[in-house]
Amino acid sequence: MTGSRNTTPVGDAIVDAARSLTVASGWDGVRMGAVAAAAGVSRQTLYNEFGTKAGLAEALARHEVDRFVGEVRAALAEHGVDVRAAAYAAIRRTLASAADNPLVKAILTSARGGSDELLPYLTTRADLVLAESTAVLLEWAGRHLPDADPAALAFAADSVVRLVVSHIVLPGAPVDETADKLADLAVHLFRTATTPPA
Repeated sequence: MTGSRNTTPVGDAIVDAARSLTVASGWDGVRMGAVAAAAGVSRQTLYNEFGTKAGLAEALARHEVDRFVGEVRAALAEHGVDVRAAAYAAIRRTLASAADNPLVKAILTSARGGSDELLPYLTTRADLVLAESTAVLLEWAGRHLPDADPAALAFAADSVVRLVVSHIVLPGAPVDETADKLADLAVHLFRTATTPPA
C-alpha cells in the first residue's frame, strides 16, 4: 500500500497484540503495558517501535486499511473491463468484510462512547483511507478506462470511496442492497468521466 509504514517482525507482533486487545476491550481500554506483555516485548521496545499510543493506533489502522485495499484490488482485478461487475464486487467485498471485522466493530462500538481514538483513521484521515483506496480505483480505471478525463475520474473514484466508507461507519441497508445501489452510482460516475462534454 502506498505510504504504508514498513514494520519489523516485532512491530507486526505488537500490532497483532494490539488488535486482539482492541477487539476484546475497545481501544480506550487498551494499555501500552498490556500490549507489550501480550506481544512478549518490553514497554521500551513498544515505544521504540511506535513512539506513542497514537503511533500504535495509526499502525493498527494501517494494518486494517492494507487488508481492505488488497481486497478491493483483488475484486477489481477479477472483473477486468466490466465496470459494473468490478464496482459491485469491490464495494460488496469491502462492506461485507467491514461488517464481519471484529476490529471495525470494536472501533465503532467504543467510538459511540465519544472518546475512541481509532475511528478518525477510518473516516477523516484522508491520507490513510480515502487517498489510498482511491488510488487503487484510479490504478484500475487507468488500465480499463484510458479515454477518461483524469480530473473527472479522480472525482468519481474519490466519491465512490467516500460513500463506501460512510456506509461502513453507518450502515443503512443490507450489504447486497447497498453494494448494488453504490455500484450503479459508480458506473454512472465513471461513464460521466469518459463522456466528452457537449
